[in-house]
Amino acid sequence: MAKLHLVFGGELKTPGGTTFVDTDKIDIVGIFPDYDSAHKAWKTAAQRTVDDAHTRYFIAHLHRLIDESREASRTDELRD
Repeated sequence: MAKLHLVFGGELKTPGGTTFVDTDKIDIVGIFPDYDSAHKAWKTAAQRTVDDAHTRYFIAHLHRLIDESREASRTDELRD
């Protein structure tokens, strides 16, 4: 199984926070099959906005959300 990583970012309410100003404007850079390619994409995106302290990019480890060995994955447990 590939260890999928999501790279995304956008404008934050405060530079040190993680709350986005407008979730409709989140920049989804993409989903990558390994950390190295995700890190490269993250670095490219982050460098485009280096002068904007309120814009930040993140790498989410999607593979950690899925545990195939369990009957229900964490995402299944989060459903309403």
